[in-house]
Amino acid sequence: MEANEVVRSLAALAQPVRLQVFRCLVVAGPEGLTPSALVEAIAVPSTSLSFHLKELMHAGLVSQERQGRNLIYRAAFDRMNALLGYLTENCCQGEACLPTTANDCAC
Repeated sequence: MEANEVVRSLAALAQPVRLQVFRCLVVAGPEGLTPSALVEAIAVPSTSLSFHLKELMHAGLVSQERQGRNLIYRAAFDRMNALLGYLTENCCQGEACLPTTANDCAC
């Protein structure tokens, strides 16, 4: 994943409603959700939801598929995994990041 793609993804998630939408789609899994199900789940107006979904799609974090009369939105798990991989690829020089005991904490 390129740095500009990472920035675009993080910028899209750096808004509370978009983060909530994305997390809801992650929980829904590969089945995805319709916009009406998302509106019901997170209590956001449908006009606002469509704007946020468009931003998430532009960042490549969400995909859209038409099934009959419905649109189904899904989290782009490959993009999410690539983003997480990019953020952690050089983490702690290959060592465990979390202290094994409270006494090991460097805080």
